[in-house]
Parts: sequence; C-alpha cells; structure tokens
Amino acid sequence: MAQGVDFDVKHVVLFNGSFGPREIDQLQAAIATDYSHYRTLRDAVSELQSKDEQSPASMVRLGVCQYLLGRYYAAIDSLKQGDGGALAHFYLARSLTARHEFDEALAAYQAAEKAGYDSDACALGRASAQRHAGDPEAALGTLDHLSGAVEQTAEYLTERATTVAALGGNPNEVVALYERAVEADRDHAGALFGLAVENDRRGNDDTALELYKRAANRFPAHVGSLLNLGLLYEDRGQYDRAAQCYRRVLDAYPDHPRAMLFLKDTEASSDQYYDEDAQKRRDRISQVLSVPVTDFELSVRSRNCLQKMGIMTLGDLCRCTEQELLASKNFGETSLVEIKEMVASKGLRLGQFAPERHVPEVFEPEALSEDEQAVLNRPISELNLSVRARKCMIRLGINTIGELLRRTGDDLLECKNFGVTSLNEVREKLSLQGLKLRGE
Repeated sequence: MAQGVDFDVKHVVLFNGSFGPREIDQLQAAIATDYSHYRTLRDAVSELQSKDEQSPASMVRLGVCQYLLGRYYAAIDSLKQGDGGALAHFYLARSLTARHEFDEALAAYQAAEKAGYDSDACALGRASAQRHAGDPEAALGTLDHLSGAVEQTAEYLTERATTVAALGGNPNEVVALYERAVEADRDHAGALFGLAVENDRRGNDDTALELYKRAANRFPAHVGSLLNLGLLYEDRGQYDRAAQCYRRVLDAYPDHPRAMLFLKDTEASSDQYYDEDAQKRRDRISQVLSVPVTDFELSVRSRNCLQKMGIMTLGDLCRCTEQELLASKNFGETSLVEIKEMVASKGLRLGQFAPERHVPEVFEPEALSEDEQAVLNRPISELNLSVRARKCMIRLGINTIGELLRRTGDDLLECKNFGVTSLNEVREKLSLQGLKLRGE
C-alpha cells in the first residue's frame, strides 16, 4: 500500500474515529512498508492502556492492536470488555485460536458472523481453528461448503492447501494451491510461507529464500518465515541477517524458545568468523556507544534521572525506549526532547538496540513444565492489583506474570507514582502464587 509511509499509526490507535477492517489493513500495511512504525504502534498501545477510562469501543481498538502485537492474553481480556460487536468477536476468535482455545474460538467466530462480520471470513477462521485443533477433516468440510468468489481468494486457497497437506494429500496439489494463492495476492504471508516450505523441502534454496523474505516483510510477522529465513541465512554464513530475523520474532514474542535458542547460536557462530571491514564498523559504533552521558551538557533533572536508571553511556540510552524513560520518576517530555537531541547528534536514536535485551534473565521456558509456563503466561490482570500498581505495569510494558518476575523491586520503584506500598502489594500478590520478584 503506497500510503504506508504517510499513514498516521498513532492517530488511528489513540483517537476516536472509524476503526474496522480497512483501518486494520492500513496499520498492517504501514508497518510492512516501514518497520519503524512497529515501535509507534507498540508505544501507542501502551499509551492507550494507561488511560484512566476506556469505552467499550476503545477496548475493541485496544484488543485488536494487542492482537497485532502478539499479546493474545491481553487481547482476549480487552476484547471481552468491548462492545460485543462483530469486530470484537472476530478478533477475539483469532486471539483464542492463537492461544489454542479452539472451542471458544469457534463459538466466537459464530458470534462474529451473527453480529454481521463477513461470513466467508468467519468460515475460513473456523476452518483454521478446526485444523489447528487437529481435525483437518472438519476443516476441509467447512471449506467445501464455501462457494463463489471466496474460492479464488488467497486466504481460501492457502487454507485449503494447508488443510490438504495436513491430511497427507497430493504434494503437487498442495503446491498448485499455494501457487494460485500467490497469484491471487503476491503479498499473502501464509501463501508465501507455504510455497517457501514446499520449495525448501525440494532443495530449491534460492526460491525458498526469496519467498521467505517476501513473507517476512509482512505484518504481523510470520514467525515460521522469520525462523526459516534465519536458518537459510545461517547456512550462507550471513549471521547478522539471521540475527535480525530472530530479533524480529522476539520483538513480538520475547519468550519464544526457538528464536532465543537460534539467536544465541547464530551470535556464537558469527564470533567464529572474522570480517575486517565489519569489525572496523563495529569498533567505530562501539566507540560512540561507549561515550559517557556526562560528556554532554544536560539539565540537572535529566542527568539525575539517567543516573538513577543506571544509564551511563550512549549505548545504555540506545537500549532504552522512550516509554521506559518517561516511566521514570521526574522524567518528562522536556527531558525526553533534550535526550533525543543529544542522541541524534551522534547519529543514534532511543531504543535502537532495545532488541538486544530480549533474552530473559531468569527463566528458560523450554526448561519449565507446561503448568509452570502457563503460570508465567497468565495476564498481569489476574493479580487484581490496585489502580496505581496496575498503571505502573502498563507504563513498564509488563503484560504477563512472567514479565513481572524478571523485574526487581528497584526496577518497579523507578516507575512514576509507584512507592513502597505498591511494591509490598505486588510482593503480597505474588507470594499468594508462590512467586517472587527477581533477586528476592
């Protein structure tokens, strides 16, 4: 979509107005065109969450955006508080499918159709839920009941190809369906991924690489495409590109076990090869990032805030987002502008290296039982925190109990309006679950 660069992501998320399939498509296209819009969406969602009062319509808007960011638990919670309209039911169904709650997803798709959402889209959603639930026969039956123009759409052809493959059908038929889907929509992430996998299996690495790249350029990120693309880059010794793929997965899913493992492996592999020019570039960047913030003329307030947050160098700042700075006590918009200008003077920007911090400090999800992982993935809302404590969680971008457990007490106390009373409340709520903050 040509308008992706000029599309105002923040305005669509935060301000009342039309919000439906058209605006959602525009959001996705804007981020696919310029991935920097992802950060804008993420920050706008945090700002929308922090508002004191939410209307049913704004909860739908919030829930859809949380779905796009991969925050499915939060999306489910928000959409259930929405206006009960067709859009709310449809994206609730999608979020439930992503969380493998298939029976509820099927009911939500039926509710969406009853409320007036496109019946073909709902039927395709039901087929996807049935297939993911391990019942491809039912999925094929749902698809067989569809007729007309929908049969020529990329979504239908992709779902049919994936279902036929799940049933162990003719591989040539599967490939033909994926090819027709790509012809119908050359940017359909699912169709591109499916066709890439088929080429990958047949050893057509160059073709698979190009298809994975096209699928990975869409938004929301197609996780399978990013992971497989990263592996192909690793095979070619392009470790920096592989790492970028894994970090994009971690942008949306910070605890994704395969992405964390692959990133760790590719970083280890890249250390085994020496590229003199690349090393010189890294050395120059490293030199700039190591410049102390005390070398710059800053206001007393800004300097004190950075010191309290343990930010000593430009590199520390580049690993910190605008929202994290604004969450610090006594740090306002004036200080933010001052800091951004300082960082920009060195050709850098806030949050530039934030993905480097995605690897969790405590928990290894693959080492935990399913029950333990389920506890960590539960939404923070289940702790029933007070308004003040809950707003701190929103400012810090904490959506799950697992994310909270990676924070120390000092981390939380750095948040505006969060004091010892709120900290003790959080500790008490966690103790009821047999849990503690990091370092306690």
